[in-house]
Amino acid sequence: MKNTEMNGQYSRIEPSTKLTGDIISESDFRIDGILEGSIRTSGKLIIGKEGKIVGKINCENADIEGEVKGNLSVKNNLFLKSSSKIEGEVVIGKLIVESGAHFNANCSMKSEKENQIKSLSKFSKSHEKTA
Repeated sequence: MKNTEMNGQYSRIEPSTKLTGDIISESDFRIDGILEGSIRTSGKLIIGKEGKIVGKINCENADIEGEVKGNLSVKNNLFLKSSSKIEGEVVIGKLIVESGAHFNANCSMKSEKENQIKSLSKFSKSHEKTA
């Protein structure tokens, strides 16, 4: 049973907290402070507007308002809010981006049907741009 199913709350790093190290969690997790290291959760990761991660992320789903520098692996949905800043390597299931988000990353999308990774940065055949 996930933490959110037990008490309706996320595990959390508060805005005034800076943590150096690795986090492994089976519950949803919210970061409003700073994490220098890695986080792996089988739940949802939320990075608040003041939150920042420098390191590696591995999670089921992610909602990001803050900043990420490093490797980001999201099995399902990655939702980037308008205030988010992402730099690094990203592997996702689905990507949702609000206008204004800063996304400077190499991005690959994992196909659900084929269970393979498709590169989004290059086209294998010539293509026509349409509006």
